[in-house]
Parts: sequence; C-alpha cells; structure tokens
Amino acid sequence: MVVAFNVTGDKHGDWAVLRVSGELDLVTSPMLRQRVHDAVAEGRHSLVLDLSEVFFCDSSGVGVLIASRRLIRSCQGRLRLILPAQGATEGSHVNRVLGALGVRRLFDVHLDLDSATDDEAGPLSA
Repeated sequence: MVVAFNVTGDKHGDWAVLRVSGELDLVTSPMLRQRVHDAVAEGRHSLVLDLSEVFFCDSSGVGVLIASRRLIRSCQGRLRLILPAQGATEGSHVNRVLGALGVRRLFDVHLDLDSATDDEAGPLSA
C-alpha cells in the first residue's frame, strides 16, 4: 500500500502555514525539512505546522520538528503545531509520539488554525 505524503503551503495573516498529510517518516521527513527551510529563507519566521492529517510519525519526523523549532528560534521566530485533541482518531499518533518522547512540552500546540494564529490564544498544556 502506497500512502501519499503531501505538504501544502498557505498564508494566514502574518503566519506561514504548512499543512502536512500522510506519514512523516525517514522517507518523507526531508521534504518537510526543505519546506520549512524554504519558508524561513523567504523571511517567514512565524510558522504553523498543521499536523492534523499526519497519521504516523517516526523518530526522523520528530527530529524534523525539533530541528524546525531550533531554526525558527534562531531567527527569533515563532513555531506552532496543530494537533488534534487527545483521543481524536486522526492525527493523534503524533501527539502520542511527542508525549512518549517527552518533547511535546517544547512546542506550542493548538487544536486548530484560528487558535494557532491568534496571538491572544495560549497553547494547550503539555
């Protein structure tokens, strides 16, 4: 079974939004890494990664998320993740993986795009 991986870009106010779908693994994570680097090179230092359609994430995917955080922070930028609520069926794998590895607390996690791009909204608790 071949699973399609896709990253689409959009803008939402001052925020660059990358919507990721499919499996984020050793084969696909370099594509996400490149898209993040491209956004930063274009001067977009406020970035939302919408991971609500990612149903599998391995350690290389987590590595890309952590590297993206490091890159954005080096530019004094902001990185926010969109992940479904605990218990949601679609995309909850990423939430579980980040939690199991103890790195979820490193990220500003939001439930939806409106929350992620609202400067007044706080992240969900880790």
